[in-house]
Amino acid sequence: MNPGDRLAAAGLSRPDYGGLELGAVLPGALAAVGAGEAVAARDAEADRIRLGIPRADHVVVVLLDGLGHHQLDARRGHAPFLRSTESGIITAGFPTTTATSLALFGTGRASGATGMTGYTAHNPATGEAANLVSWEGVGDPDDWQREPSLMRVAHEGGLAVASLGKRRFAGSGLTRAALAGGDFVGAERLSDRVDEAIQRARRPGLTYLYWGDIDAAGHKHGWQSDAWVAALEDADQELRRLRARLPRHAAMVVTADHGMIDVNGAPRWDVAGTPALARGVRLVAGEPRALHLHMDDAAEAPAVAERWRGVLGDHAAVLLRDEAVGLGLFGPVSGHVEDRIGEVVVAMAGRATVVDSRTQSEQALGLIGVHGSLTPEELQVPLLVAGEA
Repeated sequence: MNPGDRLAAAGLSRPDYGGLELGAVLPGALAAVGAGEAVAARDAEADRIRLGIPRADHVVVVLLDGLGHHQLDARRGHAPFLRSTESGIITAGFPTTTATSLALFGTGRASGATGMTGYTAHNPATGEAANLVSWEGVGDPDDWQREPSLMRVAHEGGLAVASLGKRRFAGSGLTRAALAGGDFVGAERLSDRVDEAIQRARRPGLTYLYWGDIDAAGHKHGWQSDAWVAALEDADQELRRLRARLPRHAAMVVTADHGMIDVNGAPRWDVAGTPALARGVRLVAGEPRALHLHMDDAAEAPAVAERWRGVLGDHAAVLLRDEAVGLGLFGPVSGHVEDRIGEVVVAMAGRATVVDSRTQSEQALGLIGVHGSLTPEELQVPLLVAGEA
């Protein structure tokens, strides 16, 4: 079976890079406020037109961490504003995880260019797994992620740019790598971030607002839980208020970084307790739904891939690095990024996961809602555009 057929047989799809995708959102928003020249890597005006973002004096871009299109659709009755405003569906990149997606959003480039290849990634300088969210074991953000931040370029070009998030994110490795540039305003409550966005929208510019409570509730309780629904309802109420109080010549774009799968009761393998999965593998990076397998001897990759296929069967698409790259899962891959991609790449199907209790914490092993792979539930995210046409 060829790699593309293997992916399709697992019910997985490729990201729509260059089309209706997360990497088009910020370029399109910048084009809408007349700052499209900040985007050198792609046609920002084409992105604006494709996504239907109207020209405006100010655009507020909201990213709701963890709100996939399928999850929103299943709970539409709890989100009347988002339901009425949803204008389309776009794809995240691969893996469908926060560090990868924020870099795709912030630079317009996929993980093959940014090197943000998962929750954890192989650091060739140390040989160990680096955490791209906490930034442990990574090093200098400017060395790891070399694509220009679009917000930084726009700000240096004279546009008023602001990012709204938790105070502890100011100057963090992930923020510097993916979303540097302009003012960072720390605010813990969503209502405070909405208030700040309303104030800033009275002047020309662009404001980026991040909210993570939906994702946090999903990880801990599952997206089908009451806690997840409550987080969705809170966001819906506040975004309705944001839309109602935006000035006339301002627009709002809402999207997300990935969807989510609930894995309680689903098939799970632990590398630590499965010799056929552990044999020949030096390092397991990524996350339970999208794994990078690294080995001391790259020549062993085909044999490792065959063993993993034999164990996982139709619960995963197991690809060699060249196959995954050839399918375009990571977009164009820069030379310095290649070794951060596993010699074997595993994208899980259905609700199955592979964990490694040798390196993952009890908290990580206990997550109910997870993501990372290429099912529609993880890959497809909503696009909501509100403003004057």
